[in-house]
Amino acid sequence: MLTGGLTIVLYPLSWLVREAFGLDPSEYAISFIAFYAAWVINDPHFAVTYLLFYRDARRRAFGADIAPAQRTRWVFAGVVAPMFLAAWAIASLKVHSAESIGWMVQLMFFLVGWHYVKQGFGVLTVLSARRGVRITDRERRVVLFHCYAGWAFAWSNPAAPAGEYEEKGVVYTSLAHPRWLELGAGAVLAASTAALIWVLVARRLREGRTLPLAPLGGLLITVWSWTIFSGIDPLLRYVIPGLHSVQYLYFVWLMKRNEARAEEGPPAFGRPVVVRLGVLAISALGLGVFLFHLAPTFLDTAFVPRVPGRGISNDPMGETPYFAALFVFVNIHHYFMDHVIWRRDNPATRWLRDPT
Repeated sequence: MLTGGLTIVLYPLSWLVREAFGLDPSEYAISFIAFYAAWVINDPHFAVTYLLFYRDARRRAFGADIAPAQRTRWVFAGVVAPMFLAAWAIASLKVHSAESIGWMVQLMFFLVGWHYVKQGFGVLTVLSARRGVRITDRERRVVLFHCYAGWAFAWSNPAAPAGEYEEKGVVYTSLAHPRWLELGAGAVLAASTAALIWVLVARRLREGRTLPLAPLGGLLITVWSWTIFSGIDPLLRYVIPGLHSVQYLYFVWLMKRNEARAEEGPPAFGRPVVVRLGVLAISALGLGVFLFHLAPTFLDTAFVPRVPGRGISNDPMGETPYFAALFVFVNIHHYFMDHVIWRRDNPATRWLRDPT
């Protein structure tokens, strides 16, 4: 349920709510709940990535016990990427360019599908391994092909001309999505789906069973419900980011709980598990409030020019450009950090494989 299964329950529940109260009142209530739930679910899921990624930073960047490729990825995601994104955002704010911030927004929307499907792939591989099921190299390649094809189709669909959109108060012009791109991505998705079915059937014929249902369900729900058809239900679309965050936080809890258990006794005699997890949760909650509420509110209040006596912004970027810039920065940086944290060659991921 925590890694995607709750979605199956929410579809009929959403229908019942719409039938009982009507679409408009239901949408208002669910969007209101989702907005405030983000304070304790979505925002901490972003914030905890920083706490995980920059812990023991010197060793991760220079330690001899870390593989050179992993160190290179860490430096890129932890130093190069945030410096580039920060320079981009600061330059955009300096010249008051909504167009430049808009390109950052479009990069965020382009990469979010990659982030979602990679996390779904992690659900399949980690939970299968914890059940003693090894995914073969061929199956791994086919599943990744399906994940990337789902990401490509989700981004290219539906075909639409360039138009004006608003994100966190900044109005920008989007890229056009031509019809040929949608059709091509759809064809690749269909091919990847056939390949996925083929490897599942092949495993069934070979071993008498297919991949475990819960891990496979987490993958398919992430790819199809949360990524490809994320807007198919008018109420569920508001809670998909929260479901994704719960899925993420489950694996954070799993990894840090097992690590704390191992270090609680001799020879380390570390702090109790509940204390370590509690400190991590409170730290993630506080950092999330700072990144998404305190910092952007202060910056937009202090530095956005306003009409004297009216309190209305006369900035061509709108009322909350700092919020938009910081929101996009954290999202994109989160994707890059995640790509390093959850790789198999990160020594910390061994705690995910520990079934205790």
